[in-house]
Amino acid sequence: MNRGDDRPPGPNPPARPGGGRAPLYSPEERRRRDATPWTRVQGVLAVLQFAIFLVSLALVLRFLASGQGEQAATVSVVVKTLALYAIMVTGSIWEKVVFGRWLFAPAFYWEDVFSMLVLALHTAYLAALATGALDARGLMHLALAAYAAYAINAAQFILKLRTARLDAAAREPLAAVRELAA
Repeated sequence: MNRGDDRPPGPNPPARPGGGRAPLYSPEERRRRDATPWTRVQGVLAVLQFAIFLVSLALVLRFLASGQGEQAATVSVVVKTLALYAIMVTGSIWEKVVFGRWLFAPAFYWEDVFSMLVLALHTAYLAALATGALDARGLMHLALAAYAAYAINAAQFILKLRTARLDAAAREPLAAVRELAA
């Protein structure tokens, strides 16, 4: 479904003429990314969510290993889930501002697809907690599954940020050459 982006829908950015991968951002997308406050919001929330994840993971593992700290582990998973919801909502806004789509822009297609799994697992945890569908150990195992998916998704985004930095570094020398030639 096209939501204002002129590129065809799908997971792969178009190839550059002459082969190779297209840059992650077009010049206009890069300008919008750098101009929007949502970029900073995403950076802050990503670090905050990762810190919450580490604390929660330790609490969940402690409970599973010792049976102690069930309430702390449960609260930490709920807080982690709320942080996930916050970053997903603000990430959708960021994606709309930068790429003209709420989700599934070609540059972040696979990250968004996997984010849906992460959201589903975290939401399943909340549903199971609210309904009593799982006992405490079952809830913590579900939390671990959600956290494993989150870790993979976080790695996807870190690799994407690295790609964006490499794209920017590759363009800088070309800009200098163009200025010298002008």
